[in-house]
Amino acid sequence: MKKYFPLLVKICLISVYVIIFAGATVRMTGSGMGCPDWPKCFGHLIPPTSAEELLWKPNTEFKKGLIIIKDEALLVASDKFTSGTEFNPQNWDNYTKHDYAEFNVTHTWVEYINRLTTVIAGIFFLLLIIASFGYWRENKKLVFLSFLALFLMLFEAWLGKTVVDSNLAVSKITIHMLVALLIVAVLLILRFNTKSKKEFNTDNLFRNLLFIAFGLTIIQIVLGIDIREFVDEQLKSLGIANKDLIALEENTKFLVHRSFSILVVLVNIWVFIRNRTLNLGHRLPFWILGILFVEVLAGVLMSYFDFPFGTQVIHMLFAALLFGVQFYLILENTTQKTVV
Repeated sequence: MKKYFPLLVKICLISVYVIIFAGATVRMTGSGMGCPDWPKCFGHLIPPTSAEELLWKPNTEFKKGLIIIKDEALLVASDKFTSGTEFNPQNWDNYTKHDYAEFNVTHTWVEYINRLTTVIAGIFFLLLIIASFGYWRENKKLVFLSFLALFLMLFEAWLGKTVVDSNLAVSKITIHMLVALLIVAVLLILRFNTKSKKEFNTDNLFRNLLFIAFGLTIIQIVLGIDIREFVDEQLKSLGIANKDLIALEENTKFLVHRSFSILVVLVNIWVFIRNRTLNLGHRLPFWILGILFVEVLAGVLMSYFDFPFGTQVIHMLFAALLFGVQFYLILENTTQKTVV
């Protein structure tokens, strides 16, 4: 299994970005409560495809834990039973974790696919741990980091449950995103330590610029998450159909975020120029500028064109990509041998 470890690291890393993409899609479409319970969906392993499946029916077998919607409320089957000709409330308990009681097939399946990606990713994380034991004698750090990655994935899954139970509390959604980025960082360290090292030239200014650029990215991500929380609150009161009424200009954090983006771009351009001028040999600064271009473009479209479909997902995904590429560039910079 040891020989598959680098490949598994790549697969796990890709799976985390798929999860981020799926999570961003959930938020963009307002599908966070598509499944009111966790880990099942309306008590089903495979969610319903029509509202009729969530209605009480006479002479029908109901399994324990199955959820129906009746009188605009969620009811849970208290045990396995077969219904009679009349509804018997003694067979049902009220769902008490929250009072959200709606069914939208699109929202349900978007949320279900989001959960499914996490389950599939978890399988690869388990395989990663098994493969990591091949390094036990030569580099125990890889084993510990693999366990840390799995622990964070389990914590991320638990956070997903608390998000649903809290009816999408924005603070928990924020932690959910930050933990995903932490998992990315751990996986990038694993990748860096299992890849052949290339020596790079460097100088103190370039190194400092890398840390400044990375710090600015983290600040921007945190600000962006706060703004996203503001947008979510606006959508709850206005409705997704009225997203053109969201007053971003009234949000101070948005104004800071928008202005701050200029500094982010300038610092990263400086990193790119210094890498080229001193012939330091890094390729990632070029990719960083490409990611920033897409990131800024998506932000402009959201700000001035009323959140065109897909721009929120792109903005969030490319922010996570920027975080990952910059973090790996910092790791690369630790292998420098020649000081310019």
